[in-house]
Amino acid sequence: MSDPTFVIAITALVGLSVVVAALLRGWHSWLALKRQELENRRTRGPIEIEGGAGEGAARIEIADLKERIRKLEAIANGVDL
Repeated sequence: MSDPTFVIAITALVGLSVVVAALLRGWHSWLALKRQELENRRTRGPIEIEGGAGEGAARIEIADLKERIRKLEAIANGVDL
């Protein structure tokens, strides 16, 4: 019973069990967080951005603003579009 290989194997098995248990607990907590986020989103309705725009419209607006900024920077650098 005092064989070093046996002690190392048992210690490794216990350590692996602790790590797996911690990861499993973290996974369950993460799933609970995501469920709560989904439930909150469902009860609040669709997300509205400033000005009452929906999430999709806000993304389009942001893309448009980025394009305008890119054009203004090109003009400031003297590049012809």
